[in-house]
Amino acid sequence: MAEQLLVGEPDTGSATDTFMAGNRLNLDVYPQGCSLFTGLIKKWQKDLLQVEFLRLNCNEEDIFSAVTLVPALQSLKSVVLKGGHVRDRLGICQRGFLCSLPESFGQLKQLSHLDLSFNSFSALPECITELCNLSALLLCHNQLSSLPESINRLSKLTFLSVMKNDLQELPRSIGELRVLHKLDVSENVLQTVPDEIGNLVSCTELDLSGNVLQKVPESVANLVSLLELHLQCNCLVTIPAGIASLPNLTKLELQNNSLRFIPPEILNLPFVNLKGNPIGKTETSEQQDEVAVGELQCFYLTSDNCSFTVTVEGCKIFLPCGIRLHFPREAVGITTDIHCRLLGADPKWVKLTHHDIVLSDVLELQPHGTEFQQEVYIWIPYVSSRATRSRELVVRTYNGHSWSDLDTTALAKHKRRCMVCCRVFHFSWFLVVSRIVEDQCTVPQEGTLLFSSVIPDIKVTFPPGATDETRSVKMQVLPISAQELCEITEDQDSIVSPLVCLSQNTNTDFLKPVKIQLPLPPGVTGLNVDRSRLHLLHGDQQAQTWTDITSQVVLELTHLFVLFEVNHFSWYWLWYTTKTYVGGIAKKVYERLRMYQVNFIALQRKKDPEQVLLQCTPKHKVESVLKKLHDRYHGPEPSDFIGMFEGEQFFAAFEKGIEIDSDRPDCVAGRLVFVFYSHLKNVKEVYVTSAVNRQEQAVKGQVSFYRGAIPEGVPEDAVKRRKGPDSQWMATLLLKLPKLKSRSHNPQSPSYPPLNLGNAETGYLTEANLLSIARRIGTEWREIGMNLGLSYEHLERIGYNNREDLDRQILEMLFSWARKNMDAPDSVKRLIEAMQDSGRQDIADEIESIIDLGKQKYQDSIRRVGLDQGSSTEDSAIVVT
Repeated sequence: MAEQLLVGEPDTGSATDTFMAGNRLNLDVYPQGCSLFTGLIKKWQKDLLQVEFLRLNCNEEDIFSAVTLVPALQSLKSVVLKGGHVRDRLGICQRGFLCSLPESFGQLKQLSHLDLSFNSFSALPECITELCNLSALLLCHNQLSSLPESINRLSKLTFLSVMKNDLQELPRSIGELRVLHKLDVSENVLQTVPDEIGNLVSCTELDLSGNVLQKVPESVANLVSLLELHLQCNCLVTIPAGIASLPNLTKLELQNNSLRFIPPEILNLPFVNLKGNPIGKTETSEQQDEVAVGELQCFYLTSDNCSFTVTVEGCKIFLPCGIRLHFPREAVGITTDIHCRLLGADPKWVKLTHHDIVLSDVLELQPHGTEFQQEVYIWIPYVSSRATRSRELVVRTYNGHSWSDLDTTALAKHKRRCMVCCRVFHFSWFLVVSRIVEDQCTVPQEGTLLFSSVIPDIKVTFPPGATDETRSVKMQVLPISAQELCEITEDQDSIVSPLVCLSQNTNTDFLKPVKIQLPLPPGVTGLNVDRSRLHLLHGDQQAQTWTDITSQVVLELTHLFVLFEVNHFSWYWLWYTTKTYVGGIAKKVYERLRMYQVNFIALQRKKDPEQVLLQCTPKHKVESVLKKLHDRYHGPEPSDFIGMFEGEQFFAAFEKGIEIDSDRPDCVAGRLVFVFYSHLKNVKEVYVTSAVNRQEQAVKGQVSFYRGAIPEGVPEDAVKRRKGPDSQWMATLLLKLPKLKSRSHNPQSPSYPPLNLGNAETGYLTEANLLSIARRIGTEWREIGMNLGLSYEHLERIGYNNREDLDRQILEMLFSWARKNMDAPDSVKRLIEAMQDSGRQDIADEIESIIDLGKQKYQDSIRRVGLDQGSSTEDSAIVVT
């Protein structure tokens, strides 16, 4: 019946027979449900007058015409017009097209529930405030920058959610919503809350979390009905003591703020959460840092601007990638030019210690080594990790010779980003790393005690006279679960204690033995221990070898602990096992603890099999990744599990008749270069071709993943022969390019004349580049077109003329703009900015890479013919030996 309605064929049934469930009409579960709704209204409007509940999919292009017909159903009590039904290739929900409502929408006087989540509203339509019986209004995941004062007209509203918008303030009239029970304004950018919020006497739950509030008004203490108050993940420096007197309050969330002092009345509440606050610490917080630089002039850099000037007056610099730099007054003595760029974390020069996890790209700031007179503040965004309490975030910097860690402040949330902050007196290279928690202390001649913040039972006691000069000692603890150990060793009889790494700032042995306390392995006590199975292992700093030192030390056993004395520091690991060659099994286990089990994935786009998506994905993410990509891609099953280290470089190559463009910036000798970072994206989208004539036959080939150089002479049975974790040949996945379809009977296929954007000197995009870019665009093509400056009417015409073919819609949009702007000097810049504004930073990065490669080739050609007389030096590069 749906197909009949869409093509206009007659039907003898009734709309209520097929699509309605009582008085409910849920069309968001049907493909082209908006078109279906339009057809139903035209044919069976009288039958639909009984509908009270309606749901439509706002990710469909016909939502504009469908929503104009909604007011015809005067009995509606609940309307759900949601986006988010479509996800991009990274699994991110795409906003719906809906950005306005017809004025007649205000005529739905019986409407009590309205859900407009995941859409593109930048302002609340005035017609909504005319819905006098509305009790629930959901505006989550839109682009609202403000709410109108007329919202007080919704006098029967009991639930209002505007989470994940861009609200900077709330209207004062919100306090007139006297029957409002729940208000959710989380995940916005609220800087203040009006005092009128205290007039919401019926409110039982107030959520202001995830904003940038420094304080909340005292009037919050007037919310006598409040059960839950959520203020976590803000910038609060003070909290009203009157909140403690709220008679019905059962939950108070204050974690991850900047609270240094808590009123005793609140501190004693049994239901308050205060984690992540610097309570009792001295005033050196980011909050003070913000105040110190609060009046500085702000500069916002664009993607093509990689330099700025700092004067003695100081300034704030905002980079498009989210990085912020704050230069206090008199940080520089003279006007200084600063250059910045963002680099990939190249394993050739980014040196990681064991168990480090890279969470960001590398920020380079020049001039290197320049000494500032005041500390410069740097805020760097990072990829959220599944960190446990045994890990911590640090900013790691390179001074030209070695890497070191800076004192780092981690911000749980700052304007929708995970950020870290550090302070420096000089510039070099910076990146964010998650490392094992590091405890440290200074050992004086009088001795001291060092214990682990991860497992407090692990202690190191330094007796008086252990050193004749003060030295610094560091300790890291790596907990190891029994299940993880059993999976690696396949031995139920082996259990271990946490691994402890001790180091110091000198190679000198201690003058007196230092006592170390380790917990016994799980399930073992001093009463049931079998000493013949107890082994203390000593590892070198690189953990390449493990030595059984049980016979070289005296092990003192208590009920729960082992104590022993040493004169120098290294790594210590207590094993309880029946194995005799413990050092060998420990080496194997430790190597496996550092490795990630990964799958290689190769998927071909359903509409264009020449577009191949390659991924290297950690084991626990494979299922979710395939699920997100299922609608647009298909391909072989993921490869077998392969062990890879953090920061390991590997390659992908196409074989047996399949080729790729070797001019790609990430292509070396016909191979695609990957670097595996467990928390960063390990994905590339490439376009493959074949020299074989596909007019007559399909081409069956493969993509293979390698460590190091590609073996010569690829055998036919490569998949069967690949064995062992150390093999260069890691995985091989089969691909198939179908036989080409003849286009002689398709006169409407789009044909575009050759064109280039930009020029050779500044880098340009060829027609092939534009086709490659077009194939990466999805349903967000309208948003990209709007950001490129195309008119709404023009985009609607493109959508209508090519309504059955998404690919042609995208091509027509991109090439129609390109033809008009091919002679514009800033055309490439505008394209990059449009991609960034549309949330497609991945495409923007690819365009920049293509442009950089073009510039490099142009400069090389100039040098070859001897025309580059004015350039005597090349761009500097990071070189680490």
